[in-house]
Amino acid sequence: MYVRGVGPRVAELLAAKGIQTAGDLLYHLPFRYEDRQNPRSIDELQPGETASVIAEVRGSALLRTRRMPLFELTIGQGRRALKCIWFNARYLEGKFHPGQTVAVYGRLEPSRSSSNLKMIQPQYEALPDESADAETRLLEVGRITPVYESLGGSRLASRWQRKTIFNLLESLRGCVSECLPQAMLNRLDLPGREAALREVHFPPEGTPFAQLQGFATPAHRRLIFEELFFLELGLELKRRRMRERAGIAFATTDRVREALREVLPFHPTAAQKRTLGEIVADMRQPSPMRRLLQGDVGSGKTIVAFQAMLVAMENGYQAALMAPTEILATQHFLAARKLLERSSRKPRVVLLTGSLDDDRKRSIRGLINRGEAQLVIGTHALIEEKVEFDRLGLVVVDEQHRFGVLQRFKLMKKPNQPEPDVLVMTATPIPRTLALSLYGDLDLSVLDELPPGRIPIVTRRVAGERTQEVWNFVRKQVALGRQAYIVYPVIEGSKEDQPERDFYLDEAEDGLAPHVSVARKIARRSKGAELFPEAVQESYPASKSGLKSATEMYEKLRAGPLAGLRIGLLHGRLDADDKDVIMRRFQRGEIDVLVATTVIEVGVDVPNANVMVIEHAERFGLAQLHQLRGRVGRGAAKSYCLLLTGDRVSPLGEERLNAMVRTRDGFELAELDLAQRGPGEFFGTRQAGLPEFRVANLVRDRKSLELAKQEAARFAATSGAEATEGERAQVRAQLKDAWQRRYGLVEAG
Repeated sequence: MYVRGVGPRVAELLAAKGIQTAGDLLYHLPFRYEDRQNPRSIDELQPGETASVIAEVRGSALLRTRRMPLFELTIGQGRRALKCIWFNARYLEGKFHPGQTVAVYGRLEPSRSSSNLKMIQPQYEALPDESADAETRLLEVGRITPVYESLGGSRLASRWQRKTIFNLLESLRGCVSECLPQAMLNRLDLPGREAALREVHFPPEGTPFAQLQGFATPAHRRLIFEELFFLELGLELKRRRMRERAGIAFATTDRVREALREVLPFHPTAAQKRTLGEIVADMRQPSPMRRLLQGDVGSGKTIVAFQAMLVAMENGYQAALMAPTEILATQHFLAARKLLERSSRKPRVVLLTGSLDDDRKRSIRGLINRGEAQLVIGTHALIEEKVEFDRLGLVVVDEQHRFGVLQRFKLMKKPNQPEPDVLVMTATPIPRTLALSLYGDLDLSVLDELPPGRIPIVTRRVAGERTQEVWNFVRKQVALGRQAYIVYPVIEGSKEDQPERDFYLDEAEDGLAPHVSVARKIARRSKGAELFPEAVQESYPASKSGLKSATEMYEKLRAGPLAGLRIGLLHGRLDADDKDVIMRRFQRGEIDVLVATTVIEVGVDVPNANVMVIEHAERFGLAQLHQLRGRVGRGAAKSYCLLLTGDRVSPLGEERLNAMVRTRDGFELAELDLAQRGPGEFFGTRQAGLPEFRVANLVRDRKSLELAKQEAARFAATSGAEATEGERAQVRAQLKDAWQRRYGLVEAG
């Protein structure tokens, strides 16, 4: 439909932000509100609080300092004044003039030069003057005013959005179709769709301001529930359709049970028995299994997966295991061969990775195609079109979050094959809210118990000035015949510093003065801006970012505090063959100390390594710290994880480090990590397949997600008890739009 104020050029700018329809624009909600009904007086402001202030411009100036240009704006009410300061803000010169009315929003700080207060890097908006049209003034002043994230510079800033969305809502008055059944809305005490959209964008007088800021008004709750309901309904229907497909009903005869007993190297834990029972129960069903096996570091997921694959092989089918890296795939291959040596049937195990030469790949593909390879282990090479299985019965995908949802389905859909069972396996403990949204199409098995006899890992924080004590400790452990890891967040120290995967850059900045952190983040979002503005580089003397890098420290340690020890270097830019050689040497004990990046985070198993040193530990996420710690503690020797920190640690960094010292429970740490970082960054890089929510927030809206899951299951299970056929058709239409166009996952059907 035509939207007033949106021509071809504006439509192009909006499309670049993911807004392609009038509906998309309506669901682009305010990220905060300003109470312009009763503006705050400068007299009543207090240092440390965050406030909105409406005042008159008294003057402005661009101040050139040795470090950077500062833009200073002075606004006032009567005899009281407030200074606003922006760093590196030449772009503000000429934007303000005396007598102009502006609204500013930010944190108040005491001013050293006077008794007045100041705001650093506030958000600002020039308000309309008396000559502005009535509609503009109606939307800008004398009310609770919505504030939006810009959709394209000053042209599509908050004022444009307010006016455009107001006009759009007026043109649609009485015409916004409902997408949820009325009986459901009544039962949950939620407003209708049109009323919710109007009240979220333009809150009526008397709406509690705290509820608005907390996205907790009835209107917000309605839109949050709506979004989560359609996500969960899509997942629920997908699960139901999967159960209707023809799969493989595996038998668990006495011969199969005996084969499982043959390969067990130890007495399984109760959790391993329970999860294997859940998996095998699914495998016995005639519909395809879709299950997530989740467990903490060292909980024994791999042996459970191998047992499940053995069930498939004992039934005459092939099994495949796909791992994210060649190191991990090779490790699984060696472990499978060793384990299956105990089997009287001696199934054939092959390894297929991208680094193999063409002749070797062709030979292995032939074995797979003819069914002569019963267990196939590999990397992304398994999902190449040239790979065809003879009778694929079970697929195990290790470290699922490295692949993304669509690749998981690609592996399943081999031509001329029955639907195989799929077991997704991850060592990253996933909070329930993420599991419900990202893996909601899968049944869940959780390994929440460690095998007996595991010696607890001693975890300690160590300040940077005590680094020499750490190196002395490493030397002492190596002298006792042990090995150590030393992990750094980046490969090389330069302005192109690159994290391996999960470097906590924003959190690192939080340890700086507030203006430095904000200036960096703003500069990073500006087109063409450098990651680290010149004005704040001096805070980090070691390199452009101040990080000790793996390559730099490898050389320094060899020549200095660890001289005489056998030291290796491993990082993600090495080719696969070099990585493999280094890891094998470390596993054989030919390397005493492995200097590495987070490439060693997942799956590396060296029982003799009992020391993990993590430099710049405050810069890593909790889930990653926990995974790195899990590389030690795999043998009989007492193990240590030493968290070396820099001079400045942010409050959130302190919370992470203290949690690491306090607990080894990966699920507890995962919940804290999710709360700190938010769902979009939980896995370090943006997760392929994680829905981009427009309204909901998985941390804030956990209860709504649980409710949405219950309601989705209820709706899918009932044919007409709570919705008319017309309402069900409306739900299906909305689901198709949400599921296919917006979430970008599989078809809603």
